[in-house]
Amino acid sequence: MSRVAKQPVPLPQGVTATISADNVAIKGGKGTLSIAINSKLVKVVQDASALKVEKADDSREADMVAGSTRAHLANIVLGVSKGYERKLELVGVGYRAQAQGKNLNLTLGFSHPVVYTAPEGITIETPSQTEIVVKGTDVQKLGQVCADIRAYRPPEPYKGKGVRYAGEKIELKEAKKK
Repeated sequence: MSRVAKQPVPLPQGVTATISADNVAIKGGKGTLSIAINSKLVKVVQDASALKVEKADDSREADMVAGSTRAHLANIVLGVSKGYERKLELVGVGYRAQAQGKNLNLTLGFSHPVVYTAPEGITIETPSQTEIVVKGTDVQKLGQVCADIRAYRPPEPYKGKGVRYAGEKIELKEAKKK
């Protein structure tokens, strides 16, 4: 069995799991998330305050699915108990962001403003005009939202202008010489 799948997923205080044949629903203080389970290859068992993933057979495919399932369960447990947060920065003259409810208004140097509507379960805040904070319980959806916002104006390699993740290092290219 994979080393990842051997480790149990601890359930913190206030988090409960409901296991059915091919679905696991986890409920916590921040909400409820569920994950589909491949019941032909793996089985999820709850004992005391932890979830364990067991393989149905000794195939290599079951080994891979068991590790992935355990990792997804750990992400969901962390999401419903603490939640996830990702920060984006706007770098460039005149680049601004403003959150209005579920919409994020971006001014990114285009001839028109860009309006991004956040999906269900994701909240967007703008502490300043050049910072965007994206919060949610589902780490996959949160990552996709951040990637969508960044795709409007990815950092360019000569001046570094654009939307970047907080702490992201952009290697700048040297300008053309005569």
